[in-house]
Amino acid sequence: MKNPLTSHQAAATDLSRRWFLKDCGVGLGSIAMTHLLADQSQAALSAKSGPVDPLAVKRSHFPAKAKNVIYLFMGGGPSHLEMFDNKPMLSKFDGTLPPADLLKGYRAAFINPSSTLLGPKFKYAKHGQSGIEMSELLPNLATVADDIAVVKSMKTDAFNHAPAQILMSTGNTQFGKPSLGAWATYGLGCETRDLPAFVVLSSGKKGPSGGNANWGSGFLPTVHAGVPFRSTGDPVLYLSNPSGVDEKLQHDSLGAINQLNRIRQKKVGDPEISTRINSFEMAFRMQSSAPELMDLSDEPQHLLDLYGAKPGESSFANNCLLARRMIERGVRFVELFHESWDQHGGLVNGMKKNCADTEQASAALIKDLKQRGLLDDTLIVWGGEFGRTPMVQGSTDGRDHHPNAFSMWMAGGGIKGGVTYGETDDFGFNTVEDPVHVRDLHATILHLLGFNHERLNFSFQGLDQRLTGVEPAHVVHDLIA
Repeated sequence: MKNPLTSHQAAATDLSRRWFLKDCGVGLGSIAMTHLLADQSQAALSAKSGPVDPLAVKRSHFPAKAKNVIYLFMGGGPSHLEMFDNKPMLSKFDGTLPPADLLKGYRAAFINPSSTLLGPKFKYAKHGQSGIEMSELLPNLATVADDIAVVKSMKTDAFNHAPAQILMSTGNTQFGKPSLGAWATYGLGCETRDLPAFVVLSSGKKGPSGGNANWGSGFLPTVHAGVPFRSTGDPVLYLSNPSGVDEKLQHDSLGAINQLNRIRQKKVGDPEISTRINSFEMAFRMQSSAPELMDLSDEPQHLLDLYGAKPGESSFANNCLLARRMIERGVRFVELFHESWDQHGGLVNGMKKNCADTEQASAALIKDLKQRGLLDDTLIVWGGEFGRTPMVQGSTDGRDHHPNAFSMWMAGGGIKGGVTYGETDDFGFNTVEDPVHVRDLHATILHLLGFNHERLNFSFQGLDQRLTGVEPAHVVHDLIA
């Protein structure tokens, strides 16, 4: 078969190949030499300094106001209209159609956007010297009103659970990005070697819709991923030795495995080998530290009563108390998931149950940290992935997903207490004053941890990746003390 190229075309093609490989400095010889030199350089560095500790304590860009985070993630989308965003006009127009201009271009997850308006189901009152408004569902949180900042103007880009949760957790609706907790430990390291830097606990009816992507490490080294703990049984699966494996055998096996890993680490300098070494050693230490951590029986009864915690049970209250114990022991980031706040129907009973299960312990966490002197440098974040529609779903007792406006609150860690930030319109439909996008929330949290969100990055696939992405993101300075 003849070559379809003419002799002139073939010569030009051959010339262009020669020019590219020779004159651009990226010939095969150069590529091979660069690769060998990089391997030798990395091996020499590793041989000199030993395996790098990926969780060594690091400096932030500037002095931090918070050094730890406890994130209370209310999966499913709590209704801001039943908790923090009092709308008398919504009550006044209950049962009527919403204004047509309000719905222009609006996409609802399930309902017809032209469904009738549904007034708030619970009474509101002002609390504390600051006069923050909260509903009757939150009697315990009302007692710490002057310690929290309520953001009423949150907004997001997603209106279904999994992508919205992933966006709230990672700054992106796509799977595979590092979570907020992973970025925090990547930037700051960890102050304990006996427990993971990032721990996850779950309560409620089910786990989060976004699954473990909510606490994944993405393209960061896997040592920065969240470690799920169980509140009953072994804290971590397979933590106990199997039958026939005693402590000496385990110790000798671990020593041999890690010696081989360190030899390989010195040769290739792969950061995942450091992660593997760290994981084996952490698991060994956790066999004693984790059971002690999870045993609430040594807590005084008055504190158990404050949280509503009962040792040996699985509950959000127990998890809040465990979060405090983890922070005391040097864990950097603790995330508590409580799912589900997804009241498409049964709004009144569902909201009552969820608040009864969570709000006492949330308030207790603030009080407990404060009296121990830990609240000043521990940031607490409370919120879900979106809010709920002012329009009814079903007959008279449900609300659909709503990304345009919802509420969150924060406390401690440099947050200005007794603050209400942002406003929504008369129906709680759109933000009309001081909107706070998820990216702005992330930028603010990183700022409190001592980081410029534009400078905390990681090189991956030729790009300097960061939590807040390439879209504009702003630190909400009015929330900071």
